[in-house]
Amino acid sequence: MSTHRPPDRPAGTPGGSAPPRTLAEDLRGRGDDEIALLLRARPDLTTPVPVDLTQLATRATTRASVARVLERLDRFTLQVVDAAVVLPDGFAYEALCELVGDVPQLAAAVETLRVRALLWGPTSSLRVVRTVRDLAGTAPAGLGPPLAVALGATGPSRLQEVLADLGLPPTADAVGAIAAMAGMFGDHKAVAALLTQAPPAALEVLDKLVWGPPTGSVRGADRPVRADEANSPVEWLLARGLLVPAGPQTVVLPRELALVLRGGRVHRALEPTPPDIATTPRDPQAVDAAAAGAAFTAVRQVEKLLELWSTGGPPVLRAGGLGVRDLKRVAAALDVPEAEAAVWLELAYATGLVAGDGEPDEQWLPTPAYDVWRARPVAERWAALAGVWLETTRVPGLVGTRDDKDRPVNALGPGIDRTTAPEVRHALLGRLADLPPGTSAPAADLLADLAWHRPVRTARLRSELADRTLVEAELLGVTGRGAIGGAGRALLNGELNTAAEALAPLLPVPLDHVLLQADLTAVAPGPLVVELAQELHMAADIESTGGATVYRFSEPSIRRALDSGRTAADLHRLFATHSRTPVPQPLTYLVDDIARRHGRLRVGAASAYLRCDDESVLSELLADRRATGLRMRRLAPTVLAAEGAPDAVLSALRTLGYAPMAESATGDVVVTRPDARRTPPRSLPPRVTGEPPAPSASLISAAVSTIRAGDRAAVSRPRGLGNGEAPAELPRTSAAETLLALQSALADRRPVWIGYVTREGRATQRIIVPLGLEGGYVTAQEHTAGELHTYPLHRITGVEAVDVADAAADTETGADTAK
Repeated sequence: MSTHRPPDRPAGTPGGSAPPRTLAEDLRGRGDDEIALLLRARPDLTTPVPVDLTQLATRATTRASVARVLERLDRFTLQVVDAAVVLPDGFAYEALCELVGDVPQLAAAVETLRVRALLWGPTSSLRVVRTVRDLAGTAPAGLGPPLAVALGATGPSRLQEVLADLGLPPTADAVGAIAAMAGMFGDHKAVAALLTQAPPAALEVLDKLVWGPPTGSVRGADRPVRADEANSPVEWLLARGLLVPAGPQTVVLPRELALVLRGGRVHRALEPTPPDIATTPRDPQAVDAAAAGAAFTAVRQVEKLLELWSTGGPPVLRAGGLGVRDLKRVAAALDVPEAEAAVWLELAYATGLVAGDGEPDEQWLPTPAYDVWRARPVAERWAALAGVWLETTRVPGLVGTRDDKDRPVNALGPGIDRTTAPEVRHALLGRLADLPPGTSAPAADLLADLAWHRPVRTARLRSELADRTLVEAELLGVTGRGAIGGAGRALLNGELNTAAEALAPLLPVPLDHVLLQADLTAVAPGPLVVELAQELHMAADIESTGGATVYRFSEPSIRRALDSGRTAADLHRLFATHSRTPVPQPLTYLVDDIARRHGRLRVGAASAYLRCDDESVLSELLADRRATGLRMRRLAPTVLAAEGAPDAVLSALRTLGYAPMAESATGDVVVTRPDARRTPPRSLPPRVTGEPPAPSASLISAAVSTIRAGDRAAVSRPRGLGNGEAPAELPRTSAAETLLALQSALADRRPVWIGYVTREGRATQRIIVPLGLEGGYVTAQEHTAGELHTYPLHRITGVEAVDVADAAADTETGADTAK
């Protein structure tokens, strides 16, 4: 007798005592809380909301829905499913205990299956949904077919020969013969006595088949063999029915015999609990510090990437995505491996900070959302990135691999989504978060734990997605030294503001000053405020990063600042205001010298023309052999014409050491701002998912009410009439009585029977559940259609109450597919 039993439910329909005959009847006997648990455990059943319990039961037994819920069961519960499939319908809980083992976890596993409607009925008569049996296949847990199935095509005379070779008395028919053999093969002592006579080689054959697969190949398997004619170990087994022919060259081990040989258990090794995880305790403060450092680096890398593309990004491939060479350039610019560069690219794309500009020659550019994101504090920027990473279906680790059609997978391109990625991230990091603060665990142990909790899905993912999740979590600062940080724990709970608040004190305080040096460099001893960082990025180039960032001033960088509209006075003011050291004289000279020459030479559109008030400059340029490729000619003392586009001429002249400026057709200076290139407003990339969203508590409550109302209507009839027959004539009530009855039914969510005259003048009768009453109309759900309809009150002839109590006992809906 089992010492652990799941709680039992009342059998049959409410008020009944017989076991339910169908899954619909079983659901009808459950309370609202239990129906809510079913809908919460299987969200796909709520889209759309079923009309009644019969439709709910039908939908719960569809192949797609059952397969989806099986994917979410842990390994032990799946082992219980295997054992339940082996047993015939109507088995007792004790029979399941014998096959699985009387372990404390069995009761909880059975209750899990009953809550999810994969197993139904009282503990004395449990049934498995037929779809589960179909999905289990012909060899559940590596067991062959029952003896009755395996011998179904065997002739009566051959069955009597097998009985005789087993030493059993003859029977009157084939059914009796198979029953006698099954009884013997189910007896441990009888099988043990029989196998003592078997040759050692025959026992070896059984050992190979007992734990599956249960089939083997042999020539002439379907040839009748008697015990005294057997010349091989396989023939010895075939003569006694220990192996059964399954084809001309195939034999199978019957299920009854395999269970005896397995010692009465379905599985060789029972796994009622997840595997142990080896843990390493670490200092929680050190973990938070390491995570904060990684988080700060992540924000800087994304910002550096998008600043790099602000003046013009790489082209978008025709098939979508980023080219391999462009990925290499990004990795070189960020000074990181290509795999890490792909992480920052995908993270920026998933957060909506970068997108294609939509032009004919499409480029990757930052979006307007980037400017909003960049203006926020670092901790909030990190929370936005990490929150999106946790939920996105895009997997950066797939960049560089090849898809099913042997095509390369490019960063920012299609084919990089995996619907299970968010679930894997939550499962792995959630397991880490369950450990004491500051505790890390090996990736192999976490993967084994995930494989126990989601064995079906993990088998498809292998270890790749899990390994990438842990690497990306460390890069992003969700974990530090392999353990979840304080901000990471808040992130897993969906509390982005709390995560940002937990991270903020651990980040360095942004500085509003730099240290200018005589070698034309500026040292930022820490992160800079956004405004100063933008100005320095425009006027200088980053030479090195690390604990401090070194900016290098040069002629091109100063010219870039002047091209963007800054003046020499603006730059001098910037340096004097934000430098903690005196402004070096070489830097002042560099700015003044570039500013003095900047704009003296103007380039416009002819094909292109050059204009300068100083004739000597144009003469010098005409005499410069390096400029012969521009094919310039003098049109006037102060004007030259060149063969080439203005932007090409500008670039060539800057290469020669000049500082030209562009001007418009009206002669105005064209100011180009490198930080002004943005895409049009873009929405976030779509999240590819094969799972329905988790229903909210209010949706589940409304769904339960709707299903109950529809079910009452399905098994109801007008008061005083038998067998659900329609009234002889339409219900007739006054307008006041009709309104009062509908208001009462609306308050109680109670079905009523109404008489209704259509626009064509046809009289009809309908069962409705009022959901709203306003403006001379009643909004209600009609059971037969399962849809919402609006009825004008003046077309309702009357309202008749519905008697549910009497009808529930003797009115049955359609047969359930899970019977």
